[in-house]
Amino acid sequence: MEAFRLMKELKTNFDQEIKYLPKEAGLALIESTQENGRGISAKCRNAKAEDLWSLTSFFGYSTQTFVLAVNLLDRFLAIMRVQPKHLACISIGCLHIAAKVVEQECNISSAHELIRISQSKFTVSDLSRMEKIISEKLNFQFKAITALTFLHLYHAITLSHTSDRKEVLNQDKLEAQLKACLCRIVFSKAKPSVLALSLLTLEIEALQSVDMLEIAQRIQRHLKISESELQHWRGLVAQCISEYSSPECSKPDHKKLVWIVSRRTAQNLHSSYYSVPELPTIPEGGWDESESEDWYEDVSSGEESLSSSLGSDAEGPYFPMHYRCQSRKTPTF
Repeated sequence: MEAFRLMKELKTNFDQEIKYLPKEAGLALIESTQENGRGISAKCRNAKAEDLWSLTSFFGYSTQTFVLAVNLLDRFLAIMRVQPKHLACISIGCLHIAAKVVEQECNISSAHELIRISQSKFTVSDLSRMEKIISEKLNFQFKAITALTFLHLYHAITLSHTSDRKEVLNQDKLEAQLKACLCRIVFSKAKPSVLALSLLTLEIEALQSVDMLEIAQRIQRHLKISESELQHWRGLVAQCISEYSSPECSKPDHKKLVWIVSRRTAQNLHSSYYSVPELPTIPEGGWDESESEDWYEDVSSGEESLSSSLGSDAEGPYFPMHYRCQSRKTPTF
């Protein structure tokens, strides 16, 4: 009975997933945009997705919040011509919207905290206006069907048929791999159902489980996903996971979160902060509040990376390479 309910829910989501896909023409335009151009390039978008990963980890948000934030970001960028200087405000706006949709109200960080921790140069009123623009352009359609939706359904269906091996298929690992994929714009063009099935089948093959592979194939036939489409995305997913699985990307120690600041920021901190073991307050003395009404100020140039402030859900080797690289040396943002 449970398996029947899951398969019915799976088919319902499959029929509706196309409604929440970013416009392919808009994604293609981003991919074709040159670096340092007037529009958003793929590299610029990917960097913001990685920053969203860091922020969701830092604030203890769920994987669902991150996945939804990236979905909102891609859907917005795919229908709007955006200047790079506005991307920071847009991405934080998408994260704040996603958190309000997914997280419990008591766990949602304030707009001020999001801006402060992300070290952005816009104001709370700027962010509020941006969230309004995003909401209107997306027709207030926030609850999206994503690859995470299918990943959870696939996982539940697989386990419902393999009760004696419930500990084998690790959902946390699958979610971490999905987050790594979503940091690359190429996967925004994949159907969520196919992307999730690619992750599932690759993991099942790694486990060498014939029974689970048969279940995955049954799911594929049920949804009528072609073998050529699945193989195409499986290849890209396997390449992505391989690159993120480098031995150098070992899991950091999250017993104590250490905030690493740039030399410029450190010079603005009071000397007494250095004796405090917890995360110090980063002053915003260098920001001229008189500029807050100028929404078009360049807030992206010189913006500091969030990658040195990993949260606890950047599991195993499945988080971006530059996290490790920047944490091994004194960053010069």
